[in-house]
Amino acid sequence: MDASVWLFLADCVLVAHALLAAAIVLAFPAIWLGAALGWAWVRRPLFRLSHLAAMGSVLLETVLGRNCPLTGLEDRFRLLARAEGRYAETFVQYWAGRLFYVDIAGPWVLPLYFGFFALLVLTLVFVPIRRHPRNRESL
Repeated sequence: MDASVWLFLADCVLVAHALLAAAIVLAFPAIWLGAALGWAWVRRPLFRLSHLAAMGSVLLETVLGRNCPLTGLEDRFRLLARAEGRYAETFVQYWAGRLFYVDIAGPWVLPLYFGFFALLVLTLVFVPIRRHPRNRESL
């Protein structure tokens, strides 16, 4: 396969990864804002449990010292592009990479993740999940 295809795929993974990270972070204030404004979707089980699972996976990866699988996939695509004889940093990689891959290593990262996860669990108490009957009005 041509190197430009591998670079395109790597850029797609990078953008999807950045959007997923943004969704994890922004969902937390959205839950509290939605609770205050009466938005029903912030109390839906699928949204809340998938948000909790996503943050839990980030915490687990950090505890285990592993990279996210999406990071590995992006790296693999970039290596395949290099194997095809061309490896240039793309526009998307340059800008999205600088915005998303911020070097935040330090002894405070793990407690920060644990604290954020604990806040998410407490949010389940203060903004509880509500099951809605399956009808067209609740969608």
